[in-house]
Amino acid sequence: MKKSTIFATIAFAFVLLLSTNVNAQKFAGLDKSPLDIAYYKTDRYAPPMVKVIYSRPQLNGRSMSTLAPEGKVWRTGANEATEIQFFQDMTFGGKPVKAGTYSLFTIPGKTEWTIILNTVLDVWGAYGYKEDKDVLRVKAPVSSGEAVEAFSIAFDNGNMYLAWDTTRVAVSVK
Repeated sequence: MKKSTIFATIAFAFVLLLSTNVNAQKFAGLDKSPLDIAYYKTDRYAPPMVKVIYSRPQLNGRSMSTLAPEGKVWRTGANEATEIQFFQDMTFGGKPVKAGTYSLFTIPGKTEWTIILNTVLDVWGAYGYKEDKDVLRVKAPVSSGEAVEAFSIAFDNGNMYLAWDTTRVAVSVK
């Protein structure tokens, strides 16, 4: 084989490799509601007691009530239903819950939200929600705070906080 043919083949392969790699770096179709994890620990070095895996929808000029309508079961985030794992038996909203993994659904309301732990896992949205699979339901009062663009879940002082727009909901976790 001639040197020029070998050189042309190598050059073509190199250009093809670079053009494929450049396209890969564009990250087309990235999720608009990125996945996040919130842990409940007694301190930074302690093992977790609770872990929540959820996607964080953004308001992007939309109203929260359009994305999480009052009176309707919501996946508590975006994409797949939010999952909450208890590493030990605990109380959630004052009710006992066994160690395990549950889906976390909510029913938003003006003055209180219903927080639901359910045994159906790995479902997209609330479409796979089945009320007969609820493990528990608790009511949590609504308060308000500074506007938050991306739906967020955090733990602090024995509470799990849900925050979006100016809405805040706290559920005790002990």
